[in-house]
Amino acid sequence: MSDHHQIVIVGGGTAGITVASRLRNADPSLDIAIVEPSDKHYYQPLWTLVGGGMFEPEESGRDEASLIPYGVAWIKDYVETFSPNANRITTRNGDDITYDYLVVAPGIQVNWDQVKGLKESVGKDGVCSNYSIDTVGSTWEFIRNLKAGVALFTQPAGAVKCGGAPQKICYLAEDHFRRSGVRDKIDVIFTLAGPRLFAVDRYRETLEKVAQRKGVEPRFRHNLVEIRSGSKEAVYSQMDTGEEIVIKYDMIHVTPPMSAPDFVSRSELAGEGGWVDVDKHTLQHTRFANVFALGDASSLPTSKTGAAIRKQAPVLVSNLRSLMQQQPLAASYDGYTSCPVVTGYDSLVLAEFDYSGQPAETFPFDQAKERFSMFLLKKFGLPALYWHGMLQGRV
Repeated sequence: MSDHHQIVIVGGGTAGITVASRLRNADPSLDIAIVEPSDKHYYQPLWTLVGGGMFEPEESGRDEASLIPYGVAWIKDYVETFSPNANRITTRNGDDITYDYLVVAPGIQVNWDQVKGLKESVGKDGVCSNYSIDTVGSTWEFIRNLKAGVALFTQPAGAVKCGGAPQKICYLAEDHFRRSGVRDKIDVIFTLAGPRLFAVDRYRETLEKVAQRKGVEPRFRHNLVEIRSGSKEAVYSQMDTGEEIVIKYDMIHVTPPMSAPDFVSRSELAGEGGWVDVDKHTLQHTRFANVFALGDASSLPTSKTGAAIRKQAPVLVSNLRSLMQQQPLAASYDGYTSCPVVTGYDSLVLAEFDYSGQPAETFPFDQAKERFSMFLLKKFGLPALYWHGMLQGRV
């Protein structure tokens, strides 16, 4: 079967729905199709709080059908291949879909199998992860039930969804242990492949003090390579020496390695690292002028967050419409991203910065300080903004 649409959007997640809504709001006559296989759409930033016991997993989801903008066609299938020279994509069902313009926004791929033993053990025997709707419930179960021993938290090499997220669940767990009266019987260790807790110094300095105050031991340049669930051992490669390091645990929260989706990284659209190769300011593809990308699968050199997409989407929509009208691409994205780093059940550091690593803060106070107000924003304000503002193309 062959099908043609003026604009085809690959991905019905945060980026795809936001762009579709903004395009429809700007011009209801546009012929737009979204290619997305999933029945459910999840507000994934809530999964940190699900792992911390504040929400049930299902509270983070909505039916995908309820979010597809009115008048936009939904092609419920996976993309198998891109043929940008022919302005065509082919789906897993073998259907060809052609387009005048393409927006690529399929999100990031979570590679469970890149840590030996993880896929088989996650959700069991103290091994948990916030990075899937199927496993996030086990995080709270294991945190809640740990009374003594070693609580281990990991962050892999390479890009992950929201660079600060792996340490958020660590701080929440530590706070829970303290409030439950078992903190003095538990060693809390945060291992990360990188050399520092956060990329931007202004916020890094605060988070280093948070870890110190909480007695969380950071171990840098540790990259998890294997889980031995039978003996409760985490096996690491030391990034500088390559030596094998084994840490015993009683519970471990794993942030799996992530990458561009395979169907993206093996395509002609991919550039360095497998990401969709776009101009970092215009979001237009570097080689195919009628292709744009945003969000986690793009090559944009900023943290992969929903907040970044909120600033990328208006730029992409403006430039795509300019291209359609044969006008210059005047809108520019400055790399803005945000990472609300939860540091406990009543505190949060709202990190906001741009490509240069300079703070790009929203509020007229010092956002490098832990605040209860910002925690409330994360828990209640941002989900409402997401469902009722961003996905409707309003903010």
